[in-house]
Amino acid sequence: MFQASDYIETVSVRLSEVLADIGVDERIVLKSRRTWMLTESTNNSANQLQDKNHTAYFLGSRSEGTTTPGLESDTDCLICKNNFNVVQDWSGWQPGVHNLLMIQDDTVSPGYCLLQRLRDDAPLPYNDVPNEHFFQDRTGRILLSNTIAPGSLTANYLTGYVDNGPAYTQLGQHGNAGVDLVPAFHCKTWPLQARPWLNLQGAGQWPSDDIKRYCSNTGCFVVGVGSKQSENEELELRISTSLAERCLMFNLNITQIRCYVLMKMVLKTYIKPHYEGTISSFMCKTVLFKLIANTQSSFWREKNLLVCLSFCLFVLYTSTLNENCPHFIIPGNNLMAGHIAHESKPRILEILQHIINSEGTALLGIKCDALGARLQLKLNNLFLFKTSGIVSGCLLIHTAHMINDSITFGLHNISNNSYEVAIQILLKYIFKLVTIFNQSQGLNRTACSLQAPWFCTTLGSILASLNIQQYNGISAEALSWITLGLNTDVSSSKLKLASIFYCRGDFYRTVIVLTDIEGRYDQTIVEPVSGCRDYVRQAMRGFNEISDNHNEEALQFATASCVSFLRCESNCIPNELQYELFRSTEEDLALREPINYWMDWAVVDSLPYLYFLQYRTYSYLGRQDDKERALSNLIRTTEQEPNLGHRETALNLLGQCMEREDRPTDALGCYLLSIHLRGRNNAAKFHICRLLSAMVNHQAGTMF
Repeated sequence: MFQASDYIETVSVRLSEVLADIGVDERIVLKSRRTWMLTESTNNSANQLQDKNHTAYFLGSRSEGTTTPGLESDTDCLICKNNFNVVQDWSGWQPGVHNLLMIQDDTVSPGYCLLQRLRDDAPLPYNDVPNEHFFQDRTGRILLSNTIAPGSLTANYLTGYVDNGPAYTQLGQHGNAGVDLVPAFHCKTWPLQARPWLNLQGAGQWPSDDIKRYCSNTGCFVVGVGSKQSENEELELRISTSLAERCLMFNLNITQIRCYVLMKMVLKTYIKPHYEGTISSFMCKTVLFKLIANTQSSFWREKNLLVCLSFCLFVLYTSTLNENCPHFIIPGNNLMAGHIAHESKPRILEILQHIINSEGTALLGIKCDALGARLQLKLNNLFLFKTSGIVSGCLLIHTAHMINDSITFGLHNISNNSYEVAIQILLKYIFKLVTIFNQSQGLNRTACSLQAPWFCTTLGSILASLNIQQYNGISAEALSWITLGLNTDVSSSKLKLASIFYCRGDFYRTVIVLTDIEGRYDQTIVEPVSGCRDYVRQAMRGFNEISDNHNEEALQFATASCVSFLRCESNCIPNELQYELFRSTEEDLALREPINYWMDWAVVDSLPYLYFLQYRTYSYLGRQDDKERALSNLIRTTEQEPNLGHRETALNLLGQCMEREDRPTDALGCYLLSIHLRGRNNAAKFHICRLLSAMVNHQAGTMF
């Protein structure tokens, strides 16, 4: 076995330490995998609530835990319509669904297939061309064109995405990576072309028979893109073994993962800026798999990391030289075919050769995550700031946004419904989540337990709104439902309860709830969360430390989501906030993005709403000092809190407080600043018109 020199071992250990500092260690890798697998479970349970007949799979670097902030990896999501039954032989045919037969013969490129349409009522070929997405070949077979796959997505998934070959891509904002939505068909059986792989075994005895057995049970996907080397490019569809590859990645040790991350950093630094589209991350992954399968496991250890990287780059060099990078599971599929231009090849080989021969010095030039600078400092035994806490914080924020999106998606369907319809839909959601929970295990149960309390709170608030309308009271049933959701986060559900008491006129109970919230809201730890708009989040050290030591359970005591009210909760909304329900003019509605469901609701960040409710409640109770303190806190928060998703709404509330303080000029300033932040779909327009009218008529002090 290759014996590394002391120099190589020293650089390897320091390099491993640097990668650990930026979050590439066992703990953060597992945390990242948990976050994205939970995202997958939450997405699919949310789709079940809406009776959506498709399944999402989050794949690639993020779900594998093989990325860093500097790599800016895309989020890859495969969307599979479940009413298609893709089979590899006639025995898999099913009645009543869209049956498609995979054809994998000598006329099809390796790693690809054709899809032949079968009849829904009998296991027979379909004989007619139904629409422009199908084609009849010379033998009479009705074949599916790969243009059908993107069209199989629902409109809910396509909003805000641009066409990008087989995928739809949502472009990233503020330096964040984008999201690739890839429409696909799922086949439950292992592809014929991959079956020889199940019997192969290299010197490394990896993957094990158990892993291969699991992989074979994951089936495969069929993705709507053909081989560029084929005469039938428009008819061929690529066979993807993404779930099996995810399983393989989950079974790598940390040195192997670090080696893969380093390969991607090398690509980002030295190859992609000049030769985009030549060598891909997937090719690097394939090279890594090949090398692991053909080396002893003892080779892959921390003090050998630099040698491991050099071996991987050498295999990549050889593949580039031969323009042949066989797919690990379907070796007949050459991943490099048609990717490397003749004029680019010599320079790419030269770059790879230089990095291999540099004995690690080329790594000092990697600016991604400041890896080169960090390595230099580490070799000089200087202390480095660890960013793993920042990574953990981002993962927890992602989880909070993911839950928020699933709840928003669910509540959208009841935005403008009557009390009765809204109540029935929410009950359906809750009972369906309970059913899924009882039939599931692991993260699928966690996903249900994270969503259900939010719907319970909304149901309780709608019941309370109906109670107040009917007899100006609050039923025990409404309070019971609200109580079930009080611990979703630090504040938002409790603020709904405080709003209910406030609108009922029960100011003493309002104060009790608000005091409890203020005591729990440690502003050095608690992070505001708003999924309604994109903004540059400024991380707090205390929040990151909490996130680093906890998983999704930290949502309860370290995040503060927005408070959202539907129109059927109007009797639980203070008058000042009700203006937000009618923020949009007809022109605003015409120009509004369909995905902005929240604009039909009253939505406000937790912290400014806490201080607003305190200000109004203490005003009623005559507690002047407490009222002034609350107003000062509202002003400070609106001006200084960096992570507000609805600063314009906070300014609208502050403006109305200024009107009550007989400070119309300050109120107008708040509304104008609000309009500056959000020019459309903003209730500030109504406030400005109302205030100017009152000022002209010298009635500013008697408006309320």
